[in-house]
Amino acid sequence: MIKGNFILKYAMIVNANIINSLTLVLLSLVLFSCGPKKQPINNNAPKDYAVLTIQPREATTHDDYPATIQGEEIVEIRPMVDGYLEDIYVPEGALVKKNQLLFKIKNPQYEQAVVTARAAIKIAEADVNVAKKSVEKVRPLVEKDIVSKYELEFAQYTLQSKEAVLAQANSTLANAKTNLDYTIIRSPQNGVIGAIPYKIGALVNSATANPLTTLSNIENVYAYFSMNEKQLLTLSSTVAGNTMQEKLNHLPPATLLLADGTEYPDKGKLETASGLINTETGTASFKAIFPNAMGIIHSGASATVRLNTTILSAILVPQSATYELQDKRFVYKLSDNNRVKSTAVKYTPTSDGQFMIILDGLKKGDRIVLNSYNLQDSTLIIPKPVKADSIYNPVHKN
Repeated sequence: MIKGNFILKYAMIVNANIINSLTLVLLSLVLFSCGPKKQPINNNAPKDYAVLTIQPREATTHDDYPATIQGEEIVEIRPMVDGYLEDIYVPEGALVKKNQLLFKIKNPQYEQAVVTARAAIKIAEADVNVAKKSVEKVRPLVEKDIVSKYELEFAQYTLQSKEAVLAQANSTLANAKTNLDYTIIRSPQNGVIGAIPYKIGALVNSATANPLTTLSNIENVYAYFSMNEKQLLTLSSTVAGNTMQEKLNHLPPATLLLADGTEYPDKGKLETASGLINTETGTASFKAIFPNAMGIIHSGASATVRLNTTILSAILVPQSATYELQDKRFVYKLSDNNRVKSTAVKYTPTSDGQFMIILDGLKKGDRIVLNSYNLQDSTLIIPKPVKADSIYNPVHKN
């Protein structure tokens, strides 16, 4: 009986504890539901973006043209006489002075011709002397009427004939010496030796297809390049001047980029190389003259001519404010109600590559978003104006 009462009492205690626990849980739920509610986060709220108002600025752009280099004067060194190449006194690419020895041609007949001509002169001189003696002998006899005057005239004619033979012998010697001198080839001017296609022992003559070498005067060099018709029309419409040469004179001096991409320190002067457009290529030829006092630019080299053009009122946009999509360039243009719109632009880069000169798509007073990516069209933003000088100053430093 006692045991049953104990069990009943223990059960009552456990039920009371359970009831109390449930009561606490229900009370907590009630209190939590009656507390303040947390507001949800609005991810679509407008965000701040830096915005630039477009104002025209002075800017410099450039166009690059592949070019080939030629010396101011290029002379082909060719043999004037036939013979074997006996000696080569200079290597390819050597810098030579005027009258410096270059080649020697071996042909014994020219040496023998000089010897023969000198011998002929001695014979002719002897004949002349004999004829003079004859004249001197006959003249007093004629004066004394011992012999006919025709004897004197005959002696004088013989003297004239012998003198003519002597003159001819002297001329033959001069020609023989000239031919012999042609076997020694010297540089006609200062310059740089080109390729030498022949070796010692090669048979050469004045009719050979290739010259012995070429000699380039590279104190000044010409960089030849071409412009197509579109580039010519752009040049004609944007640069002042009545003639093409006047327009070229108004352009800044040309810059030369060497084959390794380095910029040549001296600037060049532009000239027309041809006033006609090549009907096959549709291009016109020009040249830029560069001084080459140090001789580091060689004829036949490849290079790039860079022409700078200054635009007084250019619509400039930082390159970082643009993005490329499917081979087109876009900017984020801001509407009057501060909503974004992707706008395609036509452009050309500035010389420093930091800005883009907008040719079409933007105008003065338009607002663009800076340094923003992946904005959706019609997105509402809060514009934060940026001072134009802080953006454009790097352009003026160039």
